[in-house]
Amino acid sequence: MAAQDDTTPGAACCGGPAACVFTKAVLARAAGCECARREALGERELVSCASPVAHTNCRTLAALLRERATFALRLPPHGAPLVHAKALQLQCGGLRALQAALQPDAGDVPDVHRLVGLAHERWGSLLDAPWGEIVPALAAWQPRRRHRPCGP
Repeated sequence: MAAQDDTTPGAACCGGPAACVFTKAVLARAAGCECARREALGERELVSCASPVAHTNCRTLAALLRERATFALRLPPHGAPLVHAKALQLQCGGLRALQAALQPDAGDVPDVHRLVGLAHERWGSLLDAPWGEIVPALAAWQPRRRHRPCGP
């Protein structure tokens, strides 16, 4: 069964209207955000956004990432849920690719809010970002390999 896509507005598993759009990337420690607030709900960890403006900007970025990478990642049509691995690739790979386009020499974990602000400064709009270089970098992103335990 496919998992709900956290970037889809109104997704059942997103944790409410203030849920961080890039929750998967933040929880995987592949991204950070100065607006992210972590909360524990039983055994579950939730990430919410403290800024309505940042939340809107992130929703725009997530929608553009999905739209522009649909063909490259062979994603289902808009509105259809994504499997966890594809959602993770879209979020983590998309943020890494955006960071590489904005700051090629930056090696640290991208700060989502800061990246969106830099993108607006540099290109004026996320629509004007160099998607021709962002999408291939996004598609090339691979998750970290799990370490196998030593011994028999």
